[in-house]
Amino acid sequence: MKELWSKRARELTPYVPGEQPRQEQLIKLNTNENPYPPSAMALAAIREAANDTLRLYPDPECRSLREVLAETYGLNTDQIFVGNGSDEVLALCFQAFFDPERTILFPDITYSFYTVYADLYGLKYRQIPLDQHFAVPLAPFLEQNGGVVIANPNAPTGLALSLSGIQAVLEGNPASVVVVDEAYVDFGARSAIELVDRYPNLVVVQTLSKSRALAGLRVGFAFAHQNLIAALNSVKNSFNSYTLDRLALAGAEGALRDRQYLQATAAKICHTRDSTAERLKAMGFQVIDSSANFLFASHPHTAAKTLLDGLRQKGILVRWWDKPRISNYLRITIGTDQEMDALCHALAQLLEQS
Repeated sequence: MKELWSKRARELTPYVPGEQPRQEQLIKLNTNENPYPPSAMALAAIREAANDTLRLYPDPECRSLREVLAETYGLNTDQIFVGNGSDEVLALCFQAFFDPERTILFPDITYSFYTVYADLYGLKYRQIPLDQHFAVPLAPFLEQNGGVVIANPNAPTGLALSLSGIQAVLEGNPASVVVVDEAYVDFGARSAIELVDRYPNLVVVQTLSKSRALAGLRVGFAFAHQNLIAALNSVKNSFNSYTLDRLALAGAEGALRDRQYLQATAAKICHTRDSTAERLKAMGFQVIDSSANFLFASHPHTAAKTLLDGLRQKGILVRWWDKPRISNYLRITIGTDQEMDALCHALAQLLEQS
């Protein structure tokens, strides 16, 4: 039945998102969503925007939102690009900055959408192996390349690269664009946004989906030199000028203005993450130090797939990949304290049975 598909479509291996179950009783710790509701300011802004102006197209330049972002992060509006979730922003980066004849680099264990984008746009890529501790080795990213993509903190490991490490990659690649994907940065890493004015080859990508609890709104943004933002706009406006709707624009502004709520919610998640990591270690798990809103854990005596299936039977979803080096690890999203209590109780039971 694929005879009518294009050759590119037939060759693609699409990204597989985490399961979105319909059974509400399941404890969902598999997609790194925030366990707490969005800011009340964001919800109020969305309600206020739900009026008769929805008959009109939204602002294709997202000027008001970019002004709020500029105020929040200390940049100019022409250094900011807004898109329909960070996934779209990343996809546009792959089109705007990378050429098929030049090989791009990213880690072998990282956000699996990177390989999908590269294949979709016909880009050559080389995956740099993480070291034995799952850290990003810097030297291979300084070799000749056509671009670099690094998630910081990395996913699914949760490990963060230092700002000096990001600087080393930037300085070692003056002729290539370096994309730093900061989806989880608010949970413990230092953002590279402060480097935007110093490095014209840097693009920092963030999202409202994680720390600001707006995964359902689909808002992402990029920070970069004006020249790189112009390239992103050129690509975006070549296929869809209206990427964000009016409700998303309004909700994003409300969320960004409520900085106190962001800080309080992120701190709560980090506290739960750290206490859960200690509980897992006490059960014999090897837990990678995380700067994200999830944990990456492995048990030396019980297979991860066995635990995955056992947790599912107990109504708890976590994430697992049947891939080299990480097939005995589970990625566990940080939920509420009550949800993590249920997780630890269930794991203890499964370990006793194994």
